[in-house]
Amino acid sequence: MKRFTSAVFAALFGSLVITAAHADSGVTQIGDLQRGTMVKVQGTVERITDEDEFRLADSSGAVRIYVGPNWVPVDVGEAVTVDGFVDDGFGPLEIYARSLTRADGTVVAFERRYD
Repeated sequence: MKRFTSAVFAALFGSLVITAAHADSGVTQIGDLQRGTMVKVQGTVERITDEDEFRLADSSGAVRIYVGPNWVPVDVGEAVTVDGFVDDGFGPLEIYARSLTRADGTVVAFERRYD
């Protein structure tokens, strides 16, 4: 019985690990972004383009990330995950960030204030 329990535990644990590995499947490659969608993207901060905007790049491309009216809370070269909305207007793709997660797990939520 003890061996059966260990085998069951191993099978369940293996399932949990697989499930955790697939949890990141919600990440969209920058090259696959679609206008008007909620997304999660991961990449490296390529450059700070303005006080409230930066450029994020992954292996498939780069996109502008807007955090306004907040200040950009990252440094060039930093690896981050951004949750937000892909602008549905014309022009270059841009994500309006709702939150940003740093590599250490720190989450920065962006407050929206439009006057």
